[in-house]
Amino acid sequence: MALRAAGRQSLVDTVVDQLRAQLAEGEWAVGDRIPTEHELAGQLGVGRNTVREAVRVLVHAGLLESRQGNGTFVRSAADPAAVLRGMRHANVLDVLELRVALEAEAARLAAVRRDEADLRTLRRVLADLHEQGDRAADADLAFHLGVVEATHNAAFTEIYRFFSAQVHETLVTSLGDQEMPPIDLAAHGALIDAIEAGDPAAAERAARAVLQVPIDVVTALITR
Repeated sequence: MALRAAGRQSLVDTVVDQLRAQLAEGEWAVGDRIPTEHELAGQLGVGRNTVREAVRVLVHAGLLESRQGNGTFVRSAADPAAVLRGMRHANVLDVLELRVALEAEAARLAAVRRDEADLRTLRRVLADLHEQGDRAADADLAFHLGVVEATHNAAFTEIYRFFSAQVHETLVTSLGDQEMPPIDLAAHGALIDAIEAGDPAAAERAARAVLQVPIDVVTALITR
């Protein structure tokens, strides 16, 4: 599909949509370098700043990768935005159940693979969670992402980062609801203790325990 000139309205959004379509239709394969900003600007009839902003959106979405001095390359032809839009139909319990599956395995792997830098990070984010309080969604997400990163599994981390947008939205919603329990800081500390001890079975149990209380509360709320 040839690129068509963008209109005057919502130029960045228009360019983003057209580049998404090019990627979906296989105009550029994964690993290919896309045309330069100058070339794309000429094809689309827009300024280079507009192209730059559109590319930045797609880099953030995980479709493109910018390599300093080398250009911009196709990272994925699959649009994660479509998946996230689908996940918005999931309720709090759906997300919590998926978190258990992901985070229990992450905790098990982290207990085996963590290094001293990981442990320092986990202690720091736990301290942040204590400081910010038991309803701090941002700090809680940083804690769980720290556990996932301690797996040293690039695929696992990438998937969880992608999933974390929905996790964050759910945390903000649920922790703002006074019927939801506050974050169990002691349970989070027990999870780090198990990871630090190098006990994968205990770490998995601790990760499940962290999420079991909110699962029980949500289940009760939706069935009453």
